Amino acid sequence: MHDSRELVLARLPSGVPVRTSVHVYGEGTLVDGDEGPELDVPDDGGPVVYAQAAQHGREVNGAAVLRRLHAELAGEGGEGDGAAAFHGTLVSVPVADPLTFDHVSYTTPEILDSINANMNRCWPGDPDGTLHERMAARLWPFASAADAIVDLHTGSPSMLTHTVYMRGDEACRGLAEAFGTDLLLAEAAGDDADTEWAERDFGGKFRVAATREGIPTITPELAHSREIVEEAVETGVDGMLGVLRHEGVLAGDPDPWDGTVARNHLGRVTATESGLFRVEPDLAIGDEVTDGQRLGEVYDPASFEMLQVAEADRDGIVYSVARESTVTAGATLVGVAERIEE
Repeated sequence: MHDSRELVLARLPSGVPVRTSVHVYGEGTLVDGDEGPELDVPDDGGPVVYAQAAQHGREVNGAAVLRRLHAELAGEGGEGDGAAAFHGTLVSVPVADPLTFDHVSYTTPEILDSINANMNRCWPGDPDGTLHERMAARLWPFASAADAIVDLHTGSPSMLTHTVYMRGDEACRGLAEAFGTDLLLAEAAGDDADTEWAERDFGGKFRVAATREGIPTITPELAHSREIVEEAVETGVDGMLGVLRHEGVLAGDPDPWDGTVARNHLGRVTATESGLFRVEPDLAIGDEVTDGQRLGEVYDPASFEMLQVAEADRDGIVYSVARESTVTAGATLVGVAERIEE
């Protein structure tokens, strides 16, 4: 039912290996290969789902989700019903990037990878590349063997929980609905998005690389970086169970979804001057706002001069709010997600 192996992702200059663990549940098994453990799934073994967490080391709730899911699926501690419920395979990697995890950071220190500091910009990796490229390349065979992928991330406390999927890809959309967050963010695809992908370096995102290989992939963004928050963990576990049911790995159907779809590329209300940002007291993430609505103000803390009235640049949903009041010119004050009418 459950097997786990240590996987060497890369080596540091001193020769110390960068290690993580791979867990397999259900029909699949881990076998010894030339470069370490490999996934083996029988021909009639059913669908395969791959899930990973902590690509960005400060985003710990995803790792907590996979621990809780382990107890649920492996039948430990009186929870779950173990292998009896399985038809297929779940592969999980709770800590995809040990380098950033140990530094509680979003990117790895420049001294370790100055070219690809963000692991989520270099997929599917390169076995002869930089540290992050090698790490991605070592995980890619497990991911690319899957029929569906969940890349668990964690936003800030002031960011609305949501799931990102590839716009126009119905398989990705179905997977996102199965995960079940109230808000889905559709990311543009195809020729219209190529320029934006290049400008924001989206081409090497794990979700993008996997979707381009024909594997439905989603990125849930749970709440609260840096701390384990039970509500966020519960959302993630429920979402993972919904995905496993959607893919047929577990029996039953995911809960029906009835939420909101918006564009992933947000309206960003930015600071025109540096100063202190005072958000409108009654503004909260998830609120509906209209174009021109007052969202807060930026003022000079020394002279008390009003520098900017921050206003919504479109109708939409408040997706994020800057809660650190000291802001510099160009910083995002409020993110407004533009609803997609379907």
